[in-house]
Amino acid sequence: MLKTMLGVIDATTYHHDLEELISHRTLAALPIGGRYRLIDFVLSNMVNSGIGSVAIFPKYQYRSLMDHLGSGKNWDLDRKRDGLFFFPASITDGDSEGIGSFNQFAANMDYFYRSKQEYALVANCFTVFNMDFNPVLIRHLTSGCDITEITNNGASLEVYLIKKSLLIDLILTRDITGYTCMKDVMLDHNHEYKICHYEYNGYAEKISSISNYFEVSRDILNEETWKQLFIKERPIFTKVKDEPPTRYTSTGEVKNSMIANGCIIEGDIENSIISRAVKIGKGSRLKNCIIMQKCSIGDNCVLENVILDKDVTVGNDTVMTGSKNTPFVVRKGTVQGALMNS
Repeated sequence: MLKTMLGVIDATTYHHDLEELISHRTLAALPIGGRYRLIDFVLSNMVNSGIGSVAIFPKYQYRSLMDHLGSGKNWDLDRKRDGLFFFPASITDGDSEGIGSFNQFAANMDYFYRSKQEYALVANCFTVFNMDFNPVLIRHLTSGCDITEITNNGASLEVYLIKKSLLIDLILTRDITGYTCMKDVMLDHNHEYKICHYEYNGYAEKISSISNYFEVSRDILNEETWKQLFIKERPIFTKVKDEPPTRYTSTGEVKNSMIANGCIIEGDIENSIISRAVKIGKGSRLKNCIIMQKCSIGDNCVLENVILDKDVTVGNDTVMTGSKNTPFVVRKGTVQGALMNS
């Protein structure tokens, strides 16, 4: 099955319920799990399934995504033939109609024409899952399907397998058919295409709001979820950053948490995810928190159900609390607590 599928990742989605975390970055580049970005999951799934040519179609605030992906080396996609392709949308384009926007694809038709793969896997950038796509292709071929939609618990994961020639035809005839994206084709019962569904039974969650981002992050700390997402035979790749080991002092204690490299931990942490180069001061207590890269938390702070975006500074003796359904979110680069008035 190798080299028969083309990977197409639609990274144009903007969920307004995530605005506090994606106003300065594309959804695909949203950090998760301490050291990953959302796009790492679908991109790694494609690479692990033998897909050697992947096109990324971003739109909003994609500088951090470009920095994260680079040449694709960390995913073994820095190749002379095929590899990773990045196609930023024109700033004059309208909002994306849905996953697999034909208008976005139409501006880069040369990529589809020149690609030698016979089938295309069109996917969103915001689903957390670990899946082998080869069984989907086998089912697609043996069942004579025109389009196969991957589902989970009966709901669409917005991942579609389609013959590349049919995808090209759908793009070229979009003004005639009125189809703007893959979802339009799936919802129209008047066409003659054979639509199939492939049910994926593993863990899969689409990130669409602050609350479910927070919930999925908590799920990752669960042993059963971890085993379904981080599989030795199908690793989730990400950008490698050389950081020193995290330093834990005798004043701190960590329970059921994920701590990335380069941190200094002097306080107590429970059920939390801590990204790279974070400092947590003495006497501070964190519970059910997501702390992103290079945040600094002072001494004697109490944070519960809190999300700190990158580069946030929290002064000494600061108390911040949210709820599991409505976490307290602090935007990137802001200052909280006593330091705000200094």
